[in-house]
Amino acid sequence: MLRKLLIAVALAALVALPAAASRGLSAQIAPQTLLMPGVSYQRQVQFTPHGPVVLDVVTAPRPDGLTYTLAPVLSNNAIVATQTLTDMQKDMSATSTVVGVNGDYFVANPGKPTGILMRAGALESAPFAARSSLGIAADGTLTVAKVSFDGTWRGSGQRRQLDLNAAPVKGHTTLYTSVWGPTTPAETGVAVDVFQTIPPATPNHVVAGAVTQVLTGGPVPIPPGGAVLVSRGGQAPHLAAEAPVGAMVEIRLTLTPNWSSMTSAIGGGPLLVANGKAVFRAREAFGDPLLSPRSARSAVGQLSDGRILLVTAEGGSSSYSAGMTNYELAVALARLGAKTAMALGSGPSAAMAFDGSLLTRPTGPAEQPISDALVLSYNGVYAAPPGTTVLSPNGDGVDDTQTFSYKLVRPSQVTATLIGPDRSTRVLVQDAEQPGVHTLEWDGKDAVEGNWRFSVTGTDDLGPTTAERTFALNETIGSLAVTPTAAQLRPGVSDVVTATFDLAHAANVTVTVEKRSGIVIATLLSKQLDPGSQKVLWNGRLWTGSLATTGEYQVRVVATNQIGKATVTAPFTARRS
Repeated sequence: MLRKLLIAVALAALVALPAAASRGLSAQIAPQTLLMPGVSYQRQVQFTPHGPVVLDVVTAPRPDGLTYTLAPVLSNNAIVATQTLTDMQKDMSATSTVVGVNGDYFVANPGKPTGILMRAGALESAPFAARSSLGIAADGTLTVAKVSFDGTWRGSGQRRQLDLNAAPVKGHTTLYTSVWGPTTPAETGVAVDVFQTIPPATPNHVVAGAVTQVLTGGPVPIPPGGAVLVSRGGQAPHLAAEAPVGAMVEIRLTLTPNWSSMTSAIGGGPLLVANGKAVFRAREAFGDPLLSPRSARSAVGQLSDGRILLVTAEGGSSSYSAGMTNYELAVALARLGAKTAMALGSGPSAAMAFDGSLLTRPTGPAEQPISDALVLSYNGVYAAPPGTTVLSPNGDGVDDTQTFSYKLVRPSQVTATLIGPDRSTRVLVQDAEQPGVHTLEWDGKDAVEGNWRFSVTGTDDLGPTTAERTFALNETIGSLAVTPTAAQLRPGVSDVVTATFDLAHAANVTVTVEKRSGIVIATLLSKQLDPGSQKVLWNGRLWTGSLATTGEYQVRVVATNQIGKATVTAPFTARRS
């Protein structure tokens, strides 16, 4: 019951975001798109003296750890690797439906995140003390703070310092857990202890493991669920003497402040919004060359009601999107209502994606691989947008059937229904189903015209979730035909192209000729029409009066009445004689 209530509250919270325009600037704000239950996406375009700026905004419910989770995802589940954001999401598709952004800054080779990485309470990469880290608590509260790290190991002697999953440093000892990768770095003249098993390294707690093998040199395979301790220089003799085979070794990874209550954490920075106000200078270890240029940037924030904001400012093109400075991004997050916010990686790696498809345009020629990502996961039943927005079951071969698909991530008892404009209900499915994508078709025969709703409820071991999609059933327009399909453009001819269609109901009808891109070149008709067969001619001329050029075109017919709006198109080509 709680799971269903949380989704209902999240859906009710989908309200329009504040405009991003400031005084003297104009903006275009697209309608919100429902990505999945409770999660919306909106693209905002702000026109600035530096060129347009595209801002992609996702608003999601407060993570409850059950239906919605917010957590970092590691590329290929290894620190010494990179992977595109879309590929990370595709790897998660079987277990959840996800939307997310790029994560921390990272070192390109081997791909290690610059700052903290904590997943499921286990610390996997140490924080960058001079930069902000983002902690995610079990109740979904986000905390942005500078966090320091102190790691130690102890065998039979005193506590000694260690690094965590880091590149080799002369004279240092490093703990490599299985998340580092398959093996430790190649090294000679080092002391190595192997732990076949060791508990996850939760911060501010002591974990212990028995040494199962002692080696010198590397690379050394890291056992799954185990770890390898490597000591170099003057530290190597201490490891050899104090941690022989069979010895118990204590590991303590300390975070200050104590973040042991956090379920996950990710690095990035700087702090963008504090107490609802944009931060101009956070005094973190970032230089002006990183903060001041206008570029693509990503960020995460939290509203005062607990909802999450994922934001990416696209960049790299003065004609498409000029990008933002770090402070401009901070101002944008504050205007969106963030109470707190932190920046993530910037530049070509900045991206936003949903369910394995980019929502942003890559800054370079292609999507860039990244080290980690911050992902909002929805763990309930997901319904894809229906196959067509307007079902028209009139037998003309266009949108005569509707297709519904939904995804289950756990075995579920499923009920799928259609609710009509007259509140009638039609049951499509009522059965136990296995995880995966399921598809249904409906022909709409003998159904009332108007707005319909597809609703699917899946009840699994965690409780019920419901996903809904809307569409229209409208038979106003039927049988649009354009002749000839390959027209000759000639001066003085009034019927270069003939468009015929049927109207089942009276409607206000607009008929246009467009390029295939949707740009209107001529309006042929705009008036109220009675039911019946209709015929419209095009003389081959643009709205300016000049003859159209050779190209690919389409006729679009839009009919609006009390049922709603119906649209059909038919393609043709035209060539000047």
